[in-house]
Amino acid sequence: MNTGEHTYDILGPWEGPAVGLMDLDAFFASVEQLDHPSWRGKPVIVGGSPEARGVVSTASYEARPYGVHSAMPSAQAARLCPDAIWTRGHFDRYREVSARVMAVVEDETPYLERVSIDEAFFDISPGRYSKEHPITIARRIQERVSAIGVTCSIGLGCNKTVAKIASERDKPRGLTVVMPGTEASFLAPLPVRAMSGIGSSAERALGKVGIHTLGQLAAASISRLSPIFGVNAEAMRQRAAGLERSAVRPVDAPEDVKSVSNERTFAHDLTERSDVDAALALLGESVGRRLRKRGLAGRTVTVKVKYSYGSGRTIQRKLPHPTDDEHVFVRVGRELLDELWGPGTHIRLLGIGVSDFDLDGGIQTDLFCEVDERGAMASERRGLSVAVDHVRERFGTSSVTFGRATRFSDEVVRSDKQR
Repeated sequence: MNTGEHTYDILGPWEGPAVGLMDLDAFFASVEQLDHPSWRGKPVIVGGSPEARGVVSTASYEARPYGVHSAMPSAQAARLCPDAIWTRGHFDRYREVSARVMAVVEDETPYLERVSIDEAFFDISPGRYSKEHPITIARRIQERVSAIGVTCSIGLGCNKTVAKIASERDKPRGLTVVMPGTEASFLAPLPVRAMSGIGSSAERALGKVGIHTLGQLAAASISRLSPIFGVNAEAMRQRAAGLERSAVRPVDAPEDVKSVSNERTFAHDLTERSDVDAALALLGESVGRRLRKRGLAGRTVTVKVKYSYGSGRTIQRKLPHPTDDEHVFVRVGRELLDELWGPGTHIRLLGIGVSDFDLDGGIQTDLFCEVDERGAMASERRGLSVAVDHVRERFGTSSVTFGRATRFSDEVVRSDKQR
């Protein structure tokens, strides 16, 4: 059911798991409309050039009545919607807005599983993290996401399959709820293609044996399904019946992350010490911010360099105590860099990373309490970094910038990594 037609007080208590799927509506196009107010209410297409065999990445909802959709050849989209506004996209900006949205969901529940830049599962089962009704939480997530300037559709049910299908039932800005106990009746009339994992070839194979709906799939025998799905036949039948039990598993959980790093390939080689130091500090900011966000502190600092002539080197140093403070590990990174590089040598790629995490021991920045050139203690500098983290989390990464960032404003090839 769509909660727009119901009030919470008649829905009754929620029993059992509550899994949501948040899907940002026409995300790339929505961000472009957010950043270009004059584009709002107009057809916007994010994608490659119609003249260069490009493909549509995202089309705004104003473009969709013309028949434009994702993965369509750009030339075809241009014919269908000749007055559309075209843009190749700004993916750093999309990542920034996505991070703000995901932070909203993480603020409501720590059980967040990111599927892509614009989609995530979340667990808001009563009693697991909050005592509030799941619908109340889902509605609040929508409102908080809207306050950022984009919108999302949410499907809410007892498992991932139901939540995913429900999220696609009412767009944009839909909140579709499948109450516990109604999963089978919700799924039964839907075509088999509504369920993820069933593509065109599986749909054809199912049609040949008379299975066209999820209800028919749920009632089919394993002997009919095994030739199509193999060892997954029973799992597919369970999913179609709404009986799947799927846990939301946060990706990049601390125990799964082995390293956090950031590297950048530069459009123009670096040869001056001031530029190299500024680049290393800029890369370190991102690493420090992600370490603190994940509650990680590492003992090993790694610096990676690739030279203009193609070869590269990597060097590491182990610290006496774990840290998440870029003021500490970037200083060590500069010392390591002296062993790899000298002024005048051309650097094409530079990276810095932290690994060897201490998941229990905590952060001991007081043991690195040297005073910098401005008289600031390490603990004070880390406090500044934490404050900047909070501002960026709330207002976006571009809300606070340092002078060193302007040196590389034209550098677009970047790779943040967590392994």
